[in-house]
Amino acid sequence: MSTRLNTQSSVVTHLEKHPLKLQSIDLKKLQRYARMGLFQGIRRGIEKETLRTCANGDISQLDHPQVLGATLTHPHITTDYSESLLEFITPVFSVREQAHAFLEDIHRFTYRRLHAQTEHPQLAQEMLWPTSMPCRLQGNESIRIAEYGQSHSGLMKFIYRRGLDIRYGRTMQTIAGLHYNFSLPDTLWPLLAHLDGLTPEQADKDYRSARYFGLIRNFRRYSWLLIYLFGASPAVDKSFADAFPQHGLQPWDKQTFYAPYATSLRMSDLGYQNKAQASLKICFNALDTYIETLKTAIASQDPHYAALGIKDAAGEYQQLNANILQIENEYYSDIRPKRVARSGQKPTDALAEGGVEYIEVRCLDVNPFQPAGISVRQMRFVDLFLVFCLLEASPFIEDDECHYLEQNHARVVKQGRDPQLTLYTPDGQQVPFAQQAEDLFARLAPVAELLDLGEKTPIFAQALSHYHQRIAEPERTLSARMLAIMAREKLSFIELGQMLAAEQAAYYQRSTMEPARKALFAQLVESSLQQAHDLEQANQGSFEDFLAAYFA
Repeated sequence: MSTRLNTQSSVVTHLEKHPLKLQSIDLKKLQRYARMGLFQGIRRGIEKETLRTCANGDISQLDHPQVLGATLTHPHITTDYSESLLEFITPVFSVREQAHAFLEDIHRFTYRRLHAQTEHPQLAQEMLWPTSMPCRLQGNESIRIAEYGQSHSGLMKFIYRRGLDIRYGRTMQTIAGLHYNFSLPDTLWPLLAHLDGLTPEQADKDYRSARYFGLIRNFRRYSWLLIYLFGASPAVDKSFADAFPQHGLQPWDKQTFYAPYATSLRMSDLGYQNKAQASLKICFNALDTYIETLKTAIASQDPHYAALGIKDAAGEYQQLNANILQIENEYYSDIRPKRVARSGQKPTDALAEGGVEYIEVRCLDVNPFQPAGISVRQMRFVDLFLVFCLLEASPFIEDDECHYLEQNHARVVKQGRDPQLTLYTPDGQQVPFAQQAEDLFARLAPVAELLDLGEKTPIFAQALSHYHQRIAEPERTLSARMLAIMAREKLSFIELGQMLAAEQAAYYQRSTMEPARKALFAQLVESSLQQAHDLEQANQGSFEDFLAAYFA
């Protein structure tokens, strides 16, 4: 791209409205609050993507099943990029086990509805793909763009996805991930503000946003640990690799490519860390510069995209606009500041108005060994990691450090289990990965002790110990386990996915579902279909007018 947007030299921040810069929170001063159970009020929600796949491992070509409801209006079952890429969304829970159980129930309901389709035998044989990297594809056109009906909002979602196709191709859009949404309870913010030397009244949206952006900066410094531990995409099918001729991977067999020490190819330049957005240099030093950069990208035309045309030869929209980003969501990042927007409100406007409400973690691969794609123990570790990132001092990220962080990320996704791997420190020194990891686990330990003060058993210390063992034993990481099974059983990547998918389908078919939850999901199917119909009937004016009003 020809346009370069760089916010690194601009460090104007809401912190300047406060009398001091935020440093590390003294954990000892938080112990009383932890014993009161205030950290048990941490809220989290999960968004998990999964492809519908045919029995032979091919991507499904069937419409999104109406028996699952309308994707535009269903609160828990929708689609992401493609018609076959399901997205399961939990409500927000303060109890991890409840969030996990709800996610499993979405899977149960989906499988029951799919396999009950006697009039659609192909649909009844479909399974949910268990890995982040996709099942077998048959070229770009085999990936059907998700459709959302004829309402103006539904048509906008479809055209946005057409734009992603002509800009990046559809293949990378088939990659599935697991997004983890995290926020502190309201009761903690005045207490943190007090420890920062502020009054309770100063625990406002600016203070919260500043602390959340500190979390984001520390996350970018240390997220390589999450990628190492939870990366589960060391191999891809040939049909995926063929879309990236310069992939640099090694052949596993005739149908599989891999990288021997890779942890998460999903987070490599084969996935959503796409080079097409290299001009967007955002290291998250402040909310206002983050918003300003995204708004500029949405308002700045890109010559290449302009040459493609907003409409195709038939006069149909093929992208929403010719700007660097069509909308905010086109910016791919491993973590995002978020706020629930009102109907029709743009995400950046919601952030500017109300500040950061929660954090969306986007670097987690789907765990192929867990039917829900994540375990409760993983959730505990992620919560622990995020609390650490929030309570630690978090200096602004300057240009040099931002470069080193990008290098660390690239190394861990492709070479994370290499015994010779080194990572950069903020001042540019290269230190062995194991040494950096050991240091980080040592810094996580006091936070685990703090959080365990509010628990009956030391669940956070146990999670920390469990994953700490993976540093000295990389063969126990998810990515290594996948390659080990493929080697032991002589499986291709697709065969491994089919085996795990069959096991998970059997798990959900034999497990029970609460009658009340089952009735709720059944009711949501009907109400979502009705709401989608009502939206189509309520269309007013032209679609062009609708778009103009949205981008005004």
